[in-house]
Amino acid sequence: MLPSTLFSLPAETEVIAPGEVLRRRNEVLTSVLHLESGRVLRGVLDDGFLRHQLGAVEGPFWLDAASALMGLPFPVDMVADTRLQVRRLPIEAFRCSLAAMPPGARGLLLDMAQGYRQQSELAVSRLAQDAESRCAQWLLKHAESDQTGAMQVTLHQRKRLIAAQLGIAPETFSRVLRHLRELGLIHGTGNVLNLPQPRALQSMAGC
Repeated sequence: MLPSTLFSLPAETEVIAPGEVLRRRNEVLTSVLHLESGRVLRGVLDDGFLRHQLGAVEGPFWLDAASALMGLPFPVDMVADTRLQVRRLPIEAFRCSLAAMPPGARGLLLDMAQGYRQQSELAVSRLAQDAESRCAQWLLKHAESDQTGAMQVTLHQRKRLIAAQLGIAPETFSRVLRHLRELGLIHGTGNVLNLPQPRALQSMAGC
């Protein structure tokens, strides 16, 4: 853990209520948060809820130091699980403190930050792949042949209800369908979806 004593943290602490979003995925950081006390959940927000949890951290802990070290957007969403006390350090002050460190220590921190970020990005990527796999399985399960022998799916339910069956948010379901259209795996308008490449869908579904 990066010692907070290496930085001049502000005297003021912010109190954050349970359920509040601290960081959003792909957010560009202008400050770095040091969690003094409380518990924070890491994951991916869907429809305003943290449906996909990737872990939890408890204070004292730097919540976003890895992204700040690398100068990259934040890779996951963070939500307060309990009442929090945090200190907010402007990113310029954070970087100045880093610059004052010995090169060896700074290099070690950067290596650790890269490893931590790669793990976070891999976890988010797997979540996206899992949603695509479930959608592909559902499409194949409900596919029927039309008069020409081509495969198609008729959506008899609202997308919100289908998403609930799949255990994903409606926004995620719509996003996956849009991605499948971009890949050429489905096409069509309204309630009828044509499946021009069922074998590719089978591969995505893990069949």
